[in-house]
Amino acid sequence: MSIEKLTENAISLLKNLIETQSFSEEEEHTALLIEGWFNENKIPFKRTKNNIWATNKHFDENKPTLLLNSHHDTVKPNSKYTNDPFKAIVKDGKLYGLGSNDAGGCLVSLMATFTHFYALENLKYNLVIVASAEEENSGNNGLNSMLPIIPNIDVAIVGEPTLMNLAVAEKGLVVFDAVVDGTPSHAAHPNNNNSIYNTIEVLQWFKDFKFEKSSDALGDVKMTVTQINAGSQHNVVPGHVDLVIDVRVNDAYTNQEIATILQEQSPCSKITPRSLRLNSSSINPNHDLVKAGIAMGRATYGSPTLSDQACLSCQSLKLGPGDSTRSHSADEFIYLNEIEEGIQIYVELLNRVIV
Repeated sequence: MSIEKLTENAISLLKNLIETQSFSEEEEHTALLIEGWFNENKIPFKRTKNNIWATNKHFDENKPTLLLNSHHDTVKPNSKYTNDPFKAIVKDGKLYGLGSNDAGGCLVSLMATFTHFYALENLKYNLVIVASAEEENSGNNGLNSMLPIIPNIDVAIVGEPTLMNLAVAEKGLVVFDAVVDGTPSHAAHPNNNNSIYNTIEVLQWFKDFKFEKSSDALGDVKMTVTQINAGSQHNVVPGHVDLVIDVRVNDAYTNQEIATILQEQSPCSKITPRSLRLNSSSINPNHDLVKAGIAMGRATYGSPTLSDQACLSCQSLKLGPGDSTRSHSADEFIYLNEIEEGIQIYVELLNRVIV
């Protein structure tokens, strides 16, 4: 099938995906649409919960394996939508609808690319594609659950909107719950250990603290206090204040190292990570995928936003049509020509590396 026909079919699939609700953990109906694509193209596939995956026709265990991955779940629509989020609307070259940009355009472009290469012989890499679930909520039944099931992966392209530039690194995430203690008392009585006042110094510490190691691709670790909760009524000084701290981790640290530093140095009474599994990720700048992309004129950068790269231990590259700034926004859209260009760039990139 020609690239032009694959592109036409991919856009048609994206319209159907937009018009089919697929919130995280509720992707069963979009999974059926993705099954339909593989059936129509006579490509054998497997389904594990709401994850659909397939390998190229001439898969060879003696060759390295390249994963193509994007997700078909969405967040719930932004409250400021003026269009119907579940209606695929084309206007002025834009395709509007929930999940159009994040990450439907990437997913259908990768599916078209995989289909193009599926039956080719003598590829330098095997191909595995996973249309995954539960990316938006970092759920337990998404790409992370597929890694023990699919063939071992040596390198991955994760489809997220990057304007088809090469995100050669991505920040990880650790969310911490912290406690600032004090002495509970009646508000009318003297109290030199008010937990709320104690929090002033703690907040200043978080504001001023700098992690020493920076990264060429990702810059500094970014730490932000995002939630504060304390007190039950006006005349009671609370015994503690609860804080939530969001830490975006560069590739100079592991998540465990960040946790250790904060537990040893922060002035909180207690600070506990919710999870350490969403690590930073990167790809060697000398990897053939990166060198080929640069030769094609694509820029490189480090991404501050999280994706399913976080659950991969292999090298990975984030690359896809669309613009990350449109993700989760009202009246989300992707340009049709971004999908057309995206498929062309994916195909050319793989032609340079795996053919």
